[in-house]
Amino acid sequence: MTGIDDVTLNFSPGSLTLLNAILAVVMFSIAIDLKPNDFSRLRRSPKPLLVGLCSQFIVLPVLTFGLVVLTDPRPSIALGLILVAACPGGNISNFITHRAGGNAALSVSMTAFATVGAIVLTPINIALWGGLYEPTRAILQETQIDPVQIAITVGLMLILPLVLGIQLNLHRPSLTARLRRPLQYLSMGIFIAFIVLALAANWGFFLAFAGAVAGLVIVHNALALGGGYAVATLARLSPFNRRAVTIETGIQNSGLGLVLIFAFFNGLGGMAVVAAFWGIWHAITGLGLAALMSRTEAER
Repeated sequence: MTGIDDVTLNFSPGSLTLLNAILAVVMFSIAIDLKPNDFSRLRRSPKPLLVGLCSQFIVLPVLTFGLVVLTDPRPSIALGLILVAACPGGNISNFITHRAGGNAALSVSMTAFATVGAIVLTPINIALWGGLYEPTRAILQETQIDPVQIAITVGLMLILPLVLGIQLNLHRPSLTARLRRPLQYLSMGIFIAFIVLALAANWGFFLAFAGAVAGLVIVHNALALGGGYAVATLARLSPFNRRAVTIETGIQNSGLGLVLIFAFFNGLGGMAVVAAFWGIWHAITGLGLAALMSRTEAER
């Protein structure tokens, strides 16, 4: 583990652009399953959305800070955990919620609102919790996060494909019916393949340092899923909405996390390995949880 705070990983600008494009395709594949009426129901009953955003931006960062204080990892690893927790829910959370039989419209709404909110809330959460933990404070003092660049990334990989997908479903429902299932499986397969290929370029570093972060990422992800479930249960959400909040809190946008790490932290080793391992692990736990949940129909 010696040197993980000094190691920088190789991830080219072209790879980041490709990652954003893949995440946009994943988002589009979910959006073509939605209609404007799905969101009008949320406007009439905003409680599930507000509970989900609270879980995402308040509960998860607090749980993460507690984990960091209790385990005292290397500074770059600690900051990687804090950054992942500060990111909005991942695009694949919408796919996984759909597969789990949860409220996909709520999941997409949470992702949309959280990702737009991330322009302000992600830098605030990173600065707040990273600044409170002394070992990570020095790293943050050398870093500035540009909200404009985050906004551009958000628009290209989430908001634009969301709008295009819903419009296509609204005006060409017969076409989206044929595209829906093949595109969802194809986009997920491409996303997983990309993560594997991206790691191959840094395989030596990943193998050397994965052991230092694996246990923490597994516990962190469990805290995220458990925290989301607990908040949704305490708020007395229906099982249909509770599935969406649980998955949305436990599936973080590690792709956005990697973009931020390589754009603003120069690919700092501990942070990059944490985000990369999250990208693999949350897909495994999310799909496994969806398989369990889908065995029973959720009460709405």
